[in-house]
Amino acid sequence: MRFSSYLIILFSFISYSQDQIDLAYYLNDLDSYNQSIPKPSDYLLNNKEVGSSHISHDRLVQYMYALAEASDRITIENRGTTFEGRPLILLTISSKKNHENLEFIRTEHLSLNTIDSSKKDLSNMPVVIYQGYSIHGNEPSGSNASMIYAYYLAASKGPEIIKTLENTIILLDPSFNPDGLQRFAHWANTNKSMYLNSDNSDREFYENWPGGRTNHYWFDMNRDWLPVQLPESKARIKTFHKWSPNILTDHHEMGSNSTFFYQPGIPTRVNPLTPKENQTITAEIGKFHEKKLSEIGSLFYSEEDYDDFYYGKGSTFPDINGSVGILFEQASSRGHLQDSENGKISFPFTIRNQLTTSFSTLESAEALREKLLEYQRSFFNNSRKDSSKKNNEYYLIGDKTDKSKLFHFYELLKSHKIKIKTLSKNLTINNIEFKKENSFLIPKNQNKSRLIEAMFEEKTQFKDSLFYDISAWSFLHSFNLEFTNYSTKLKTEELKLEKPKGKIINKNNYAYLFSWDDYYTPKALYKLLNKGIRVKVATKTFKVESKNFDYGTLLVSMQNQDLNVDQINEILISLTKETGISFHGYKSSNTSGIDLGSKHFVKVSKPNIALIVGEGISSYDAGEIWHLLDTRYQIPITKIKKSNLLSQDLSKYNTIILSNGRYNLNNDIIEKIKTWVKNGGNLIGFRSAVNWLNKNKFISIDFNNNKPSAIDIKFKDKGNFYGSQLTSGAIFNTILDKSHPINYGYYKNSLSVFRNTNIYIKNDSVSYNNPIKYSNNPLISGYISKENLKSIKNSRPFAVFNYEKGKIAVFTDNTNFRAFWYGTNKLMMNAIFFADLM
Repeated sequence: MRFSSYLIILFSFISYSQDQIDLAYYLNDLDSYNQSIPKPSDYLLNNKEVGSSHISHDRLVQYMYALAEASDRITIENRGTTFEGRPLILLTISSKKNHENLEFIRTEHLSLNTIDSSKKDLSNMPVVIYQGYSIHGNEPSGSNASMIYAYYLAASKGPEIIKTLENTIILLDPSFNPDGLQRFAHWANTNKSMYLNSDNSDREFYENWPGGRTNHYWFDMNRDWLPVQLPESKARIKTFHKWSPNILTDHHEMGSNSTFFYQPGIPTRVNPLTPKENQTITAEIGKFHEKKLSEIGSLFYSEEDYDDFYYGKGSTFPDINGSVGILFEQASSRGHLQDSENGKISFPFTIRNQLTTSFSTLESAEALREKLLEYQRSFFNNSRKDSSKKNNEYYLIGDKTDKSKLFHFYELLKSHKIKIKTLSKNLTINNIEFKKENSFLIPKNQNKSRLIEAMFEEKTQFKDSLFYDISAWSFLHSFNLEFTNYSTKLKTEELKLEKPKGKIINKNNYAYLFSWDDYYTPKALYKLLNKGIRVKVATKTFKVESKNFDYGTLLVSMQNQDLNVDQINEILISLTKETGISFHGYKSSNTSGIDLGSKHFVKVSKPNIALIVGEGISSYDAGEIWHLLDTRYQIPITKIKKSNLLSQDLSKYNTIILSNGRYNLNNDIIEKIKTWVKNGGNLIGFRSAVNWLNKNKFISIDFNNNKPSAIDIKFKDKGNFYGSQLTSGAIFNTILDKSHPINYGYYKNSLSVFRNTNIYIKNDSVSYNNPIKYSNNPLISGYISKENLKSIKNSRPFAVFNYEKGKIAVFTDNTNFRAFWYGTNKLMMNAIFFADLM
């Protein structure tokens, strides 16, 4: 562990108005700078210096474009937009000579990854560093520091920077999270006092829910580097693979009573797929941070608190891609000036620390340039060497019924430049049918073999029982796919999969059937209901001619509708293009099984959905629900503040969703919700909402709870002992009763589910009340304590209850986790559409 050996005053004390901040606080020798380069203050409020207020994203972008216009060292590009339409800019910074040969340099650099480059001369090859800031919008010191850093790179004329730019390509991403940064800047600036108040009870330090940490849909984007589900992530992952940087830095903030952290993190919590040399180089780079931070009198630490296990974070994703990821965590001022255990922490001070480690990163990259290039070359050479032993070996992956979900899995793989091959013939392996039109092959012998292993692996044994984030994330399970190992010497061709297109089969004027098994069927169903078209759902299986129809098949009768036949046909044709779903036309009600006119086809009602949000509610969980319904299914959802519930007319809604959170509601609100359910409402609760519903007698359930015994545990190990009981994110196998409406759309009898709670509902003595239950050996991947593993057996992740005319459905865990758990999204949609059948 490395701590500064200096006894210092921790923080720089600055005039509490902070209006007297000078650029010289951050940079030296300013007189030698190119005076034609615009300064950050030229684009700040009242032309004051960085740190006097919080930079808004629009001003940040304006300044970066001005820099690029003024300097031949900088080019700028807009790689897309956020959900709120803000640009995702990237600055490429290097010498003028390098800019003139940039594509050649990039191609040469990538050759280290893709071919045997052992004889390639590295002595003159530039090192590539990707420096990114403030992926959490309310950790803004990074983005504010990026302005000063970019100014330095553009304006400094010293011989050191000239040499550095010749040896370095800098990819500068000034704001990983534009929407969150803008949200927080508005909060901090509008709550700032003219004479700064450092009292940490002040409103300035308590932003309104959901805060600026997240993006528009309240996602923590520092968990999306591997899943790549959000537009901001797609832009930066495209940049990453376009350049394959040698170092990627991720600048964050942490609690105000901390100091400054840089990696390496906790040694025992490094993912075993990360090469040891990666951590050695990380520690060597750390020496540069140590030197620079000590010079300005800042305390710091490393090898504590943070780990390198989950590859979905900005500091760990590079580690499985031949790069070195570096996490920085700066104690946050959370505004402009705040009291802390270490004295008053000012916003300019936090900015200066982020700037200092930007400099130390650049210095280390140049000093270790050839070592970093050689490490990357060796990483991929070793990867190819290991994977060459698996020539002609493949992952065979398919989905029997859901082409849309399979297509999104394909998109994820392609975003990471993973090679995918076609399946040339239909196969049946281990009683699993793989058809060539809905299956494909992933070669194990390819450049990205280590990344593939990281994305697919199932792991249940760990050196450490504590995790900063989740312990399992296999995408084969999150997408609920069929998969197996497969060997063939036959030549395979590159697969180019297109977005699925549906069709009308047997256009007619009588009736259409469509299956509930495609990912986008809920979108189609809602659009039909919203057009006033009557739709019914089959509660039993049946067969028409040679085609089998499963539970949950949907029926559109063409007669006695408010719209005429031609109008309905037109809508169905439109839906085939929009959703990829096919509609099967039939001219008779007669089937083998239930006929189309049977009472076992039940009318589906259009859902009118409210989601409770606000203080105490997990913005992550609520945001995932909002995102799913809004962006994927285009189903309107009304977000009602928890504090406004008493004044709201709940009769407008037939479905209310309680996501994970604290529901400290008064008796009047509780009785109001109970009355709403009794009158026919459909109440859906997730995670901690289950406990609240049980405590307040909406439902009555028993829990399994096997607590550990604290025997021979020393005081110093108390935190680790209780921490080891957390189920922070693991994958489990469940058994499905396919006839139950909660499982409509699933063709297999088993389903992989994600869980990150210790809520274990006991199985009911009546078996049909356990439509989803854990298998006898449920753990697929991830960590769970032996006590909790005992609790999960004989338990169920879902239960549903009658409440007079209404229904209450509860899920112990999140079916919509981080937008990449496609496989269980349909469970929530079933609870929304088919509650009356349960």
